[in-house]
Amino acid sequence: MSPAATLTDRPTLSASLREGTRAEHGKAESTGFIEALMSGQLTVAAYADLAAQQWAIYGALEAASARVGVHPAGASLVFDELERTTAIEQDLTFLLGPEWQRAVTIRPATRAYVAALSDLGDDVALYAAHAYTRYLGDLSGGQIVKRMLERHYGLGPESLAFYTFPEIPKAKPFKDLYRERLDALPLTEAEVERTVAEACVAFRLNSAVFADLGAVHC
Repeated sequence: MSPAATLTDRPTLSASLREGTRAEHGKAESTGFIEALMSGQLTVAAYADLAAQQWAIYGALEAASARVGVHPAGASLVFDELERTTAIEQDLTFLLGPEWQRAVTIRPATRAYVAALSDLGDDVALYAAHAYTRYLGDLSGGQIVKRMLERHYGLGPESLAFYTFPEIPKAKPFKDLYRERLDALPLTEAEVERTVAEACVAFRLNSAVFADLGAVHC
């Protein structure tokens, strides 16, 4: 087989991420905390606790976005439309009041997740793993979570800004564009493998956060 044919036959990064993280993704979605939250068994306080963990995680992720954004490849994955930290702060202000930072507890698993994101430095391959896991998840399964929170807890837009993307009116075309940007990254086969492995780590970190929340609220 010629080198050109080998390159052509290699799965894209987005396809490798989808297939390579399938098992870890499923585990994260089926944790007790998420299942209980989605079925209406918990409280608004549990959702606020989740939002607090997201605030810490996205603060670290978006600091990483700033670091990788100085490189052309990294900049291709950084979109202002995806920035979530301000939206989470809006949600927490509504849920807990203007002094919400005094009221929240950042759980141990969240601190570990934040540390992992801080350790990415400006490594585009590793950043891609975490950005893929978080942002495409927000535009996919996150929208189902939003509907369940509305249905079961009576939450409205003032407390669900995290799940709302006003500058992305249609999720599918944007997700397609994001996958195209992922697939265009100039990564070697070894770097693709690193990215998939790191995305699995990201899902495990997320599952650990849900486990911490479950220990408190379930």
